Amino acid sequence: MSLAIIYTRAKSGINAPQVTVEVHLSNGLPSLSIVGLPETAVKESKDRVRSALLNSHFDFPARRITINLAPADLPKEGGRFDLPIALGILAASGQLPTEALKDYEFIGELALSGELRPVDGILPSALASGKSQRKMLLPYANGTEAALASKTTIYAAKHLLEVCAHLNRRNILPEHTLNPPLDTTPSADINEVIGQHQAKRALEIAAAGAHNLIFSGPPGTGKTMLASRLPSILPPLDEAAALEVAAIYSVSRNAPRTNFFERPFRAPHHTASSTSLVGGGSSPQPGEVSKAHHGILFLDELPEFSRKVLEVLREPLESGSILITRAQASVEYPANFMLIAAMNPCPCGYLGEERCRCTPDQVNRYRDKISGPLLDRIDLQVHVPRVPYQELTANTPSGESSNHVRVRVIAARRRQEKRQGCANAQLSRKQIDQFCQLNKNQLAMMNTAIERMQLSARGFHRVLKVARTIADIENNDKIQDQHLSEALAYRL
Repeated sequence: MSLAIIYTRAKSGINAPQVTVEVHLSNGLPSLSIVGLPETAVKESKDRVRSALLNSHFDFPARRITINLAPADLPKEGGRFDLPIALGILAASGQLPTEALKDYEFIGELALSGELRPVDGILPSALASGKSQRKMLLPYANGTEAALASKTTIYAAKHLLEVCAHLNRRNILPEHTLNPPLDTTPSADINEVIGQHQAKRALEIAAAGAHNLIFSGPPGTGKTMLASRLPSILPPLDEAAALEVAAIYSVSRNAPRTNFFERPFRAPHHTASSTSLVGGGSSPQPGEVSKAHHGILFLDELPEFSRKVLEVLREPLESGSILITRAQASVEYPANFMLIAAMNPCPCGYLGEERCRCTPDQVNRYRDKISGPLLDRIDLQVHVPRVPYQELTANTPSGESSNHVRVRVIAARRRQEKRQGCANAQLSRKQIDQFCQLNKNQLAMMNTAIERMQLSARGFHRVLKVARTIADIENNDKIQDQHLSEALAYRL
């Protein structure tokens, strides 16, 4: 048969659309043409495939070879189509049985010797292959990452000859399996932070409801240390969320995550550009907001970031996703993250102390880098004061351990999941009306707070969400007066 059909996957964000590789051999002058919107790396595959087949002692047919990558309107890039193209040529020329190909999807780049080289974005392809009820055969170096898709049968090979021997059933490859590590024991403990009991309380509330948080205070008071301890009190990811995070790292050319169920913690430097935060490029890649999906984006020294850079965070903070549009492609990446920030009260950091020499204009310019709309999206705004000398010299742990706090956080998250199916920070307008009801006294309290604090509608709703979280931590079905008062105190 001079026609062969091979299944593979392209890369489009964290999606992996199916690509059908159709190989046809016809009479005419020997040639090889690839159609179906291939980019340069795909067009160059014909030379890699020819050398790989000859060096693997296969016959390269001296006929007119036409290769179609369908659908034709989907851009194809990279060397991931080398292996399916090579197998298609072998099947169309009768050197490989076509019956063995229909149950598999193939991905891999070929070396001139026939060895298989890894490609990026393999996890979304493996997940999609399992949903299509097909097995996946890929380079051995991609096997560990692909095996995270536990519902997909994965076979990993090091050479083209191993692939052909497996398809001919002469030497069956073993199924590649993996058990992700379950150990999520935190390496840093929150009780290592001396004092700062109010800041620790705010950190627990933020973790319990997935709220955004900003610390403000003089240098050396523990703001960065507090933020770095947040992962130790967050609940671990479930399998679906962990796969979503791993898929983002897969397409962003990052190394596979070592701890599968641990929430990501991203801390870009303040010189980062807006593109590095939200993503971009001619072939749009995920930025820091997407790499922090289901985890934490920590911005230390917040006013040192360019105001233009900070403003790009406003949309993903509201929507939980980011749409990157370029001339060649438009890709949407998830970006449901907790924003944790730290800042000094003035350029020198010692506002209100004798050694501060900052003028009012300098302080205003420093703070003006953080716009009102961005600050309005931060639920908890906490002052971190200096630690008394007596506490600094104490050798005993300060407060509860991360494990104790984490128990309360997990219990609060479970109550939220059971009640509304999401964390309190993601409550919709309708859900706020349903689950954040106030009595007459509390409504009067909020009315006074709106007038004195000049709360926006967004600020009003975020106060209600924080109050709901505080009630969940204390296992209360209704918001109490003290819960609302504490939530309002974090907006001052």
